Amino acid sequence: MEDTKGISDPENGSSIYGGKPPNPLSFSSSSSSAAALYRQTFDGDRDRDRFLAPRSLVRHPSLVKTKVSALSVENEFALDKVEFVPAMRSGAWSDIGSRSSMEDAYLCLDSLMDSYGLKDSEDGPTAFYGVFDGHGGKHAAEFACQRIPRYIVEDQEFPSDINKVMSSAFLQTDVAFSEACALDGSLSSGTTALAAILTGRSLVVANAGDCRAVLSRQGKAIEMSKDHKPMSCKERRRIEASGGYIYDGYLNGQLNVARAIGDFHMEGMKRKKDGSNGGPLIADPELMTTKLTEEDEFLIMGCDGVWDVFMSQNAVDFARRRLQEHNDPVMCSKELVEEALKRKSGDNVTAVVVCLQPQPPPNLVAPRLRVQRSFSAEGLKDLQSYLDDLGC
Repeated sequence: MEDTKGISDPENGSSIYGGKPPNPLSFSSSSSSAAALYRQTFDGDRDRDRFLAPRSLVRHPSLVKTKVSALSVENEFALDKVEFVPAMRSGAWSDIGSRSSMEDAYLCLDSLMDSYGLKDSEDGPTAFYGVFDGHGGKHAAEFACQRIPRYIVEDQEFPSDINKVMSSAFLQTDVAFSEACALDGSLSSGTTALAAILTGRSLVVANAGDCRAVLSRQGKAIEMSKDHKPMSCKERRRIEASGGYIYDGYLNGQLNVARAIGDFHMEGMKRKKDGSNGGPLIADPELMTTKLTEEDEFLIMGCDGVWDVFMSQNAVDFARRRLQEHNDPVMCSKELVEEALKRKSGDNVTAVVVCLQPQPPPNLVAPRLRVQRSFSAEGLKDLQSYLDDLGC
C-alpha cells in the first residue's frame, strides 16, 4: 500500500500552515550629529542692493505642463502594477460525525513539487489540495488520495496542460483501483473526488461527485465545482442514455451520486450487463478554471457533509468572519466542521481551507445608498395644517 501521509484522521486536523504572516520590515534613518547651518552676511551697500533688487519668479518643475509624448517609455513601465501571486496557506479538519466509521480522506500540499522532489515551473509554485468522500468503505478514498497527485506529477504533459493531466489522473486512478479490487475483493468500495491545483495565478478544480469547492472573491461565493447528483438534468440525460435509471433520487436505486471512482462491485454501474465498459456511473471529472486576482481571498473545499447544512455563500460568510479573527486556516476548517455538526450534519464531515493572501480578509464597507423621499399631496396638507395649529 502506498504511503498515506496527508490522509485525514477523524480526531485531528493537519496543515502545512507556516505560522502567522511576517510583519513588515521596519526601517530607521540616522542623522548627522549636527545639522549644517548656513548664514549669509552683507557686505555693505553692494549686498544690500543685491538682495533688494527685483527677482524673477521661477516655476517649480512639478508645476510645468509636460506633453504626454515627452514621457519616456521607461517611466511608463515603472508605473505598471506588480502582478498578483497568491501566497498559499492551508489547513484541514475531519470528524467522523454520527457515522460508525470514517470514510473521508483529504490532502493538503502547499508545495506539490517539493513533496515529490521536483522543481517548480516557470509559472510559479504549484499546490495541490484534495477531498475524497468514500462510500462502502474507506479504501477507495485512501487509494484516490494517494494516486491522483502522483499520476499528475508523473504525467509528461504536466504542467503544460493541467486540464488534460487532471482528467487523465482521475481515469488512471479508476482503472488502477479496478485492478486492485480484482486482486483483493475486500477493497471494494467507491469515492467521490475533488482536487484543486494552483500554479501561479491559475486555479484548476476537477470534480467527480458531490464534494464542492467555493472561492471567496471579495466576500462573494464563487462555486468552482458542480454537484453531480443523479437528479440534475445534465446527469439524468447522460445516465438514461447509457442504460441506467434513477429511482427515488438514486442512481440505479443504489447511489446518490452520478460520478465516482471505484464501485466496480456494484452490478450495472461501471459495466453493462454484457460485461463491457460504459455504465451510467463514470469517473470523468468536470473541470473549472479561473485566474486569481487580488480580490480572491480563500478557497473552501468540503465533502457533502459540509454542504448538506451550508449554502455556499453561508460558508464563505462564516469562514470569512473566522479568518478575520485569527487568520488561521487550520482553526477555520475546524470551526467549519464543528458548525456543520452543530447544524445536525448526518455524515462524516471534512473541510479544507486554503488562504490565498498573507493578511486576513478585509472588512467590507457597503456603499450607502441615497434614499429619495417625497411627501404626497395629502401629507403636505397634513403638515401645513399641523404648522398652522402651532401658529408658524
